[in-house]
Amino acid sequence: MSDHQDGQAPPADDDLAAVERLKSAYDTLRAEMAKVIVGQDKVVEELLVCIFARGHCLLIGVPGLAKTLMIHTLSDALNLTYNRIQFTPDLMPSDITGTEVIQEDKATGQRQFKFLRGPVFANIVLADEINRTPPKTQAALLESMQERQVTVGGERHRLPDPFFVLATQNPIEQEGTYPLPEAQLDRFMFNVMVDYPEEEEEVDIVRMTTGAPRPGVGKVLSASDVLTLQEIVRRVPAADHVVRYAVRLTRATRRDRDEAPDFVRDYLSWGAGPRASQYLVLAAKARAVLHGRFHVAIEDVRESAPPVLRHRIITNFNAEAEGVRPDDVVARLIQTVPVDESEARQGGTLSKLFRSADAG
Repeated sequence: MSDHQDGQAPPADDDLAAVERLKSAYDTLRAEMAKVIVGQDKVVEELLVCIFARGHCLLIGVPGLAKTLMIHTLSDALNLTYNRIQFTPDLMPSDITGTEVIQEDKATGQRQFKFLRGPVFANIVLADEINRTPPKTQAALLESMQERQVTVGGERHRLPDPFFVLATQNPIEQEGTYPLPEAQLDRFMFNVMVDYPEEEEEVDIVRMTTGAPRPGVGKVLSASDVLTLQEIVRRVPAADHVVRYAVRLTRATRRDRDEAPDFVRDYLSWGAGPRASQYLVLAAKARAVLHGRFHVAIEDVRESAPPVLRHRIITNFNAEAEGVRPDDVVARLIQTVPVDESEARQGGTLSKLFRSADAG
C-alpha cells in the first residue's frame, strides 16, 4: 500500500501486530548476535534491513573484521540454510550452480543425466572474496541474484526462498582480483562498509576470542517468518513526498541532468540508475519497520542513501586527485537535495491522520 493520499485504508490490525513482531524480532536478533559479534551495530542493522527488504548485500572490509562470522551467525539466528563459497581464480561456474552427471539406472541399465545441485542452493549464500574469481564465474551468480533460479542444460531450477547473496570483498588487496562489473554491482541492494572496531570493542573481542568457547546463538525466526515479514515490509506506506525525495536524490547523481549540483558534475562520471530509487524506498520501509514504525520518514531514506548509492556512482579523475570518495559525494547530496516543503507539510498532516487511525 502507499498512503492515505492514494485513497487506501490504514493498515490492518494484523499488519500492525506484524510490525510489532518484527521490531521485537529485530531487538532479539541483535541481542543474539551480540553474543558472538562485538560492536558493528550499524553493519548489523544494514544487513537486517537488506534481508527484510529482500535484497543482496556486499560487505567491504579488511581481513579479520568478522564479516564471515557475522553472516554465519545471522544465518544461525534466522534458522536458514547456509553455504559458503570461497571464490578463487580457478573456480568454475558449475562449482557454484551445480552440474549434470550421467547416472546408470541399475534396474533398467539405462543412462540418464541427473542434476547435482551446487552450493548456491541455500537460503544464505556467502560469496567470500567475490572479486578473486574471473568474470565468467562471477556472472554465474547474476541469474541467481536477479531471477532466483539456475538454468543448467536448458532446464530451470528454482532456488530456495528466501534467498540472499551476501558477498565480501577486501578493499586493500588488488593483485589477482577482478573488479565486479557494474551490472553485477547494481544487483547488490547494499554496499556495506565494515570498519575497524573502537578500542573498547577490540578489547572485548580479544577477551571473548581468547577465553572460554563462545555461547551458541538462539533461533529467532524461521524461513517462513522471514518471508512473512518481507511481505509486511512491502506493504508499509511511503508518502508521496518521501518517494519523490528518494527519486530526486538518485536523479541528482546524474551529471547530465539539470538538477545535478555543480559538485556532481565536477566529481562524477556516471550516476545511479532507477534501481537506486527503488532500493532507497524499500530500504527506508524496512528500516522504519525495524524501528517499530508503520510509515516511512525522510530520515529513513537519508540513512539508507550511503549503502544504496556508494557503489552506483562512479567518481572521475578530479575526485581521485582531490581525494573525494563516493561517500563524500553522497553526504553532500543528502545536505543539498531539498525536501519539497509543501509536499512534506501535506505528508505530515496525513501521517498524523494515519497515526490517529492506527490508534483507533
